[in-house]
This record gives sequence, structure tokens and C-alpha cells, in this order.
Amino acid sequence: MLNKVREPASPSRVIASVFFACVLLVGGARLSHVEANDAAFDAFLDEIRVEAAKNGVRPEFIAALDGLQPNPDVQRLAARQPEYVKPIWSYLTHLITDKRLRLGREKLVEEQMILAQLEEQYGVPRTILVAIWGVETNYGSNKGYFPVLQALATLGYQGKRAKFGRQQLLAALEILQTGDVKLEDFKGSWAGAMGHTQFIPTTYQGYAADGTGDGVRNIWTQPHDALASTANYLKVSGWKRGLPWGFEVRVPDDFDFALADLRRLEPAAFWRARGVLAQRGARADKLSYELSDELGDMAIFAPGGLRGPVFLVTVNFKALLRYNTAPAYALAVGHLSQRFTETARFDRSWPMTDRPLLPEEISVLQRALNAAGYQAGEADGILGTSTRRAVRDYQRDANLVADGFATPGLLSHLGVR
Repeated sequence: MLNKVREPASPSRVIASVFFACVLLVGGARLSHVEANDAAFDAFLDEIRVEAAKNGVRPEFIAALDGLQPNPDVQRLAARQPEYVKPIWSYLTHLITDKRLRLGREKLVEEQMILAQLEEQYGVPRTILVAIWGVETNYGSNKGYFPVLQALATLGYQGKRAKFGRQQLLAALEILQTGDVKLEDFKGSWAGAMGHTQFIPTTYQGYAADGTGDGVRNIWTQPHDALASTANYLKVSGWKRGLPWGFEVRVPDDFDFALADLRRLEPAAFWRARGVLAQRGARADKLSYELSDELGDMAIFAPGGLRGPVFLVTVNFKALLRYNTAPAYALAVGHLSQRFTETARFDRSWPMTDRPLLPEEISVLQRALNAAGYQAGEADGILGTSTRRAVRDYQRDANLVADGFATPGLLSHLGVR
């Protein structure tokens, strides 16, 4: 058989052949990468299946993990929590709106019977319970649309929240087995927080309460159960009956802002001796106005630095921090609870002209502080407690006002701009 001589390929055919070969190579590499990721995620789910079975979860509930895929939106949202990345005045403005105030006042009337019962039983003011309800889900209208198992599996699979996600995923499977919630209702936030007042699974297991008396702790569709659960959790977290969460104060011009540290709890006499006075607004009750010793140990909280509002906060503020570790969140709940019954806003204005740092600038700041020997923690772009403490320590050593408020000027002082 004679060999047929082939005609030379045209330049266009050569280019096309190379192009499609590249597509196949790149596509194949991408496919292999996706398959590798899928395989790793499936292996992670297999580990969860084994551990859940050891914890007593039955196969029909473990089967709820079948077919799960990681959700990229979960990791994206985890890096952009508004209570950490927004200026505090923007965060408060976003949460404390006329509509949220109006709805909260309506809920205080509509739910007055259950709220009175819970206030008597747990010692937590009804205004605090409704404020948490409003901040968390806008009174149940925004409970989250993420399937809880998928969200927690995504967090548990990889990233800095992997340990948290894994622990909560195992707890979520146990909750599903109790029958308190159906799989189709098992939705929540990107972080797996659930129901009207957003309990994470382990908190639900330990502290959820039955507010309706039907034997079920249904925080997803029954607001009375959610409110009872919140009251119970705050009481266990150290809420003291009869104390305010805190109140705005005036400090003298020469006040040492290095004392403005939530870890530093001192008796009222300590703060009186340093010239701290309650503001004369309508929000100051008799105990607060007199800085009474009955208030117990308190801390100075100055989230806007020396030019913003300053607060004395009690152990009840600490209880709110158990609910959400962001001080901005605790302040939002406390202030919203006051605004339900009062018209007054903060006595002192926020320093809105002092631009706070952007997340990427905070990362630069954290690296610079760590390099200078100050313990700012991971360079994650979040101005949390460790970073504020490092800022304050640096400001003190540099003979600046040690208020822990980070601005572009601080970056310049560190020589990193």
C-alpha cells in the first residue's frame, strides 16, 4: 500500500491546533485541580462521618452530608465581618435605623407577656432581648439563607476557622438528630448561626431553652424559644439583674487613655478618683449618674479614641461579649436597647473626620507592630482586641495619646506609609 503524501498544514490550522492543545492542557490542569479539591473535601466529609458515628449520630442523619460542596461565599464573608471592618459609627448607623427602632418598639408591645416572664425568670431586661433580636435578624426577617451543614462544612474544611467549623458541624448533626429542626429549615448565617437570635450549634446544645412549654427548643420558627434561649445564655454568661450594660461618661482633658482597656475592671471609686463623670443625659439612672459603688467593677471603653464618646461598661457588657466577641456589637445592642425608650443619642459626637484604617492598611499596621515587638496577632486586617492593645502599647511608648485608635497618621508614625 502506497503512503499518501500529506499536504503541509496551513498557518491558521497550526495556530488552531496549538490553541486547542493549550485549552486542553489548561482545562485538564484545571479539571485535575478541581477533582483534587473535590477529593480532599470528600475525604474531610468522610472524617466527619466517622467522628459523628462515634458521637452516636445515626446513619440516616449522617447521610445529610451526602452531596455537599464547599460554598466560596462563606469564606469571602468570613473575612469581611462588618463589626470588625466598618468604622464603628458606620456600623451603628447601619444597625440602629428608624425602621429597626419602630419595629423593636412594636415587638416590645406585641410580646410583652413573654418578655415580662423572661425578665422575671432570668433578670435580663426585655429591651436587651429585643435589641439582640433586632440586631441579629431584624426580628426574624433575616435569619440567613445558608444551609447550616454546607456553611459549617466549608468553614471546617480549610482556613483559620477550620477547628470551629468542624466542631460546629458535628454539633449540627447531633441537633438534626434530636428532631428540633427539619433539614429543610436548617438554615442560618454563613457562620452557621441559627434562628431568630442566631445561636451557633454548640451554644444551642448547651443553652437553648423552651419558651413555649411544648418540650421543643425551636429557635428557627418560634421566637419565644429564641428569646428564652437568649435570656438563659446571658444569665449563664454573667448578666447581673438590675445593672445597666454601661453608660456614656465624661473624662478630664488629662485622662490617661491607657486605662481604656476592656480587660481592666476597676471599682467605681477608682474611676471617680480619676475625674470620670456620668453624662447628664436622660440615659443616666441614679446608680450611673452617681457612679455608685453598687455598679461593681467597670472598664473604660473608648472605641472612637480620645475624640469620640467614652463609656463605662459593667460586667453586663462582658456578658454581651460572650454573645458576640466584637465590642462594636455589644455597644450596638446596648445603645439600641436604650433608644427603644429614649430619644437621646450619644452625648459626644463620633470623630468622623478621623478616617479609620482600611482592612489592607490594618494588615500593614499589624505586620509593622509585630516587627517592632508589639503583639498585634495575625495580620488578618481585623482591628480586634489584640491589635488595639498593641496599638495602645505602641502609642504609650511613643509618647502619643494611648487611646488604641488606629488612623493613617499612626502608620506614618510607624514609617510604613
